[in-house]
Amino acid sequence: MFLLFKYRPDVVFTKGGFVCLPVGYAAALLKIPLVIHDSDAHPGLTNRLLAPYATAIATGSPLKYYNYPVKKSRYVGIPVDAAFKEQPDQVAAVKQKYKLPVDAPLVVITGGGLGARNINNAIMRARNRLLKKSSIVLISGKAQYNELSQQLTEEGGADNFVLLEFVSGGMAELLNAADAVIARAGATTLLELAALKKPSIIVPNALLTGGHQLKNAQVYVDAQAAIVVDEAEMISDEGVLVHAVEGVLNMSLSERQAMGERFYKFARPQAAQDVAEMIIDAAKIKH
Repeated sequence: MFLLFKYRPDVVFTKGGFVCLPVGYAAALLKIPLVIHDSDAHPGLTNRLLAPYATAIATGSPLKYYNYPVKKSRYVGIPVDAAFKEQPDQVAAVKQKYKLPVDAPLVVITGGGLGARNINNAIMRARNRLLKKSSIVLISGKAQYNELSQQLTEEGGADNFVLLEFVSGGMAELLNAADAVIARAGATTLLELAALKKPSIIVPNALLTGGHQLKNAQVYVDAQAAIVVDEAEMISDEGVLVHAVEGVLNMSLSERQAMGERFYKFARPQAAQDVAEMIIDAAKIKH
């Protein structure tokens, strides 16, 4: 209250984290316009509490997945880096960078910044089966990298299997080179993949707050834009994941392209501009 009263901002923009709640309430009490954005298809508690006081609400998924008032809500998607775009002419160079065969299909697995232990373990168990059909880049995350690196040393690696701890630069280029991607169902990750029109296998983490990754994944299942693998089934039988990967790799080129196009319909290249316009409009600034 003190800070907002002191600085009297023209508008407050919040993203839904728990620290946004007191700021949003303070803005409402001081009659400062409030704009909120919800990345996930599952509205978080903070945004649900702030929605009645919001001047405008931006959503990451189509409005039908929310209970927000339609009159002040707008489906804008999520701003993603402009590097996430199709670049067919860069595929060979990226494969060569990682010393992978240019003519072999590539599967990239990423579990987010910290990695995903269950996905990593399933890939390690199934890697020999997967390597018969594709090259693999596994981004393990820092927490499990040393363990998996040791396992590869003991069991013997393969020329077309690359284990990475973390990718700090060039992630868009690496994903662009993939024929299939295995990933969690984080809202931003999914829209980065949508922007790349990338055939994707989603393994949602069902244990996260409100099951929001399950709901994020459902958006793309409904549109037949991605394949979803149940994590519990994957843990008990890695063949479930192998079957999903083989299903994508065995598709014809036209089938993969159609899947990618369905995914791309959710991409919103103008998301950042649209959010900015909503903030400016709420602040009643001419532009």
